[in-house]
Amino acid sequence: QVQLVESGGGLVQAGGSLRLSCAASGNIFSLNAMVWYRQAPGKQREWVARITSGGSTNYADSVKGRFTISRDNTKNTVYLEMTSLKPEDTAVYYCNARKYDGSYSTTIQNYWGQGTQVTVSS
Repeated sequence: QVQLVESGGGLVQAGGSLRLSCAASGNIFSLNAMVWYRQAPGKQREWVARITSGGSTNYADSVKGRFTISRDNTKNTVYLEMTSLKPEDTAVYYCNARKYDGSYSTTIQNYWGQGTQVTVSS
């Protein structure tokens, strides 16, 4: 139905920057939001940033002021620009696409990318 292809991960020193990309294809017309998640080994997956189809954004407190989420509708691609990276940012980053119900309180469709590794060295 919806496929997500992620890229841009890699190894970077603390204080450096990376830009992650997530290209969406398939039946994307009904999607309401794109979300970046991350998961470190042995830890619970957590959301990092979200952007709605209308362009509004939200960020987790841990990345606020350092990460920026954006989208290019002509390319059906969402980006996560990460600056001032810290070792604590090391994780597999996942792109997520979802559709909500009419109240925007319940996810009724949910799609995931394969993840891309981000490693921040000290």
